[in-house]
Amino acid sequence: MNFIQKKPTWIKVKLPIGKNYNELQKLVTLHKLNTICQSGSCPNIGECWGKGVATFMILGNICTRSCRFCGVKTGRPGKVDWKEPDKVARSIKILKVKHAVITSVNRDDLKDMGISIWVKTIEITRYLNPGITIETLIPDFKGEKKIIDQIIITKPEVISHNVETVYRLTKKVRIQAKYNRSLEVLQYIKKINQNIRTKTGIMLGLGETKKEILETMKDIKNSKVDILTLGQYLQPTLNHFPVHSFILPEQFQEYKKIGLKMGFKHVESGPLVRSSYHAEKHVK
Repeated sequence: MNFIQKKPTWIKVKLPIGKNYNELQKLVTLHKLNTICQSGSCPNIGECWGKGVATFMILGNICTRSCRFCGVKTGRPGKVDWKEPDKVARSIKILKVKHAVITSVNRDDLKDMGISIWVKTIEITRYLNPGITIETLIPDFKGEKKIIDQIIITKPEVISHNVETVYRLTKKVRIQAKYNRSLEVLQYIKKINQNIRTKTGIMLGLGETKKEILETMKDIKNSKVDILTLGQYLQPTLNHFPVHSFILPEQFQEYKKIGLKMGFKHVESGPLVRSSYHAEKHVK
């Protein structure tokens, strides 16, 4: 299909309104911050921002990779903003956030792939916000263990990395990423520190079969992942990977039951579910 399909009635997006939404929007604009909520065209921005919750995206808003599902801009990123960690941490304090989700674009152009900014952001956020819990939604860092170790050492309560889709579709959808490498990243995190909760997500509606979904869920569980999210893929623009099908809400509920039966500690499954949806519930 070469067009954006009309969304079914069960995919209803809340309008971004309210005092919290307006305050967060002003804060993001004032400090020139980036959020995956905006860059990734998240359908839950109205609901989450209305609650004063946002997923902060560090290392700029231009990604070095060109995944066909993602609404984030791709190209040559600008210079690293070394003041960014402080701006993010102070914004989290102003918002009185109790659980922060931090993610980033891929920065394959940098020698350390941006890990210095990652570590600094986590450290300053903790320093300025005593008692806060943190989820880090990380890139694969090309599977470099020495870089992944630096995230693990900071001991975020949750480390998340998305598999995104089934094995067969990975090359078409994620391009530079590798299915097995993502699983290995998740497995490695758990191997080094069993106390950190690991999390991943997959999108449905890209043309995968039910058999492939279940096989992917098994692969994820075998990688010792604690938390799984499943959501409907929505095509950001005409230039992105087309939606193959819209999954019924009942099917999402079926996958949730299967996931819990497999042994996942928590499963978020629904048409509008995204990686950071209800993230505060994923902490022990």
